[in-house]
Amino acid sequence: MKNRAKIIFHIDLNQFFCSCAILKNPRLKGKCFAIGRENTNRGVLSTASYEARKKGIHAGMSTEEALRKVPDLIIVGYPYSLYKEHSNNFFNLIREYTTNIEQASIDECYIDVTSITVDIGRHPLELAEEIQKRALNELHLPCSIGIAPTLFLAKMASDIKKPLGITILRIRDVPTILYPLSVSEIFGIGKKTYPVLIQNGIKTIGDLVDPKNESLARKLIGNGYDYCITHLAGKSNNIVNLDRKIKNESISHSITFDRRLVNYNDILDQLLMLSNELHKELIKNKQLTKTISITLRDTSFKTIQRSVSIDYTKDKTIINYYLEDLLYDNYNGEELRLVGVTYSNLKEDIPEIEEITLFNYEDYYKKEEAIDKILKNLNDRFGNDSINYIKKLK
Repeated sequence: MKNRAKIIFHIDLNQFFCSCAILKNPRLKGKCFAIGRENTNRGVLSTASYEARKKGIHAGMSTEEALRKVPDLIIVGYPYSLYKEHSNNFFNLIREYTTNIEQASIDECYIDVTSITVDIGRHPLELAEEIQKRALNELHLPCSIGIAPTLFLAKMASDIKKPLGITILRIRDVPTILYPLSVSEIFGIGKKTYPVLIQNGIKTIGDLVDPKNESLARKLIGNGYDYCITHLAGKSNNIVNLDRKIKNESISHSITFDRRLVNYNDILDQLLMLSNELHKELIKNKQLTKTISITLRDTSFKTIQRSVSIDYTKDKTIINYYLEDLLYDNYNGEELRLVGVTYSNLKEDIPEIEEITLFNYEDYYKKEEAIDKILKNLNDRFGNDSINYIKKLK
């Protein structure tokens, strides 16, 4: 039997956390608002509405900076449990169509609809429109859908039009649809990599795949070049794997004290210690986390758990910043007998094309020039044997 192309959907809930906030308070629709800590200038923002993003507000920005930039910005708090509820509703809707789901995060997934569209005879666009309309009308959650033969191309397609976009991306359409886009739009490319490419004249995806730029591109991003070329050619993974989502849905550590803690700084130190251990596990498992939680239990066994959801990260500084934020918000001076930290809503850390060999190509070349100069001087003084010896030490 002749192999047929897979039909993969990547479904991405648009502005998910803000959509959930609007469900709770419909008056926020169309307003300039962000998810953060209410009634205080302290803390950082988890995400921002499209209206706020147009004014320069973004995830990770401090509330103080955001309010300086947009004084009338509305700051909205929202419990993680409600995000999870809306997410579950969405995935239950998707399961009405297929159980072949790879959940990429709380608000996005891949599904293989090949059998639905080929065997049953439903057009992919018709099916995507139905899913999109049901998510919006029944759950009030807007989404964008990318349709392609591989997971990578489906993800690229879903990002092309937001909100409420549907994009079909066949391999033969890649040159006309993707090549004009900036190299910054390549899924998996790092924030340190694409500026280097752009600075060197490789501005679009078309520039990157142009054979005449291969030598330069390889010099700038090394093995990342092969990643890009392979994936853009539609030769990458096309298997939706239910088990690939995450190795663990959450990881956590807690500690019970022999002596009761009441000092804020001591409690923070313990939480940071636990977080640092979790971070090692996160890196070892090659994962990212989206949700940070703390657990505080007092001497009467009263336990509170508080969470914050942020952009996916493995950055320990960012994680610990939010951790301290949670403690500051929720510790009221009581004696504690246990504290805990949890990283949840994990996903695989897809390697960024950050380079492997050239994180800062200009500095790299300066160092190489300096080394070459030193070696030349040594060669003049002592001969080739000394140069060979020093190169081995390098």
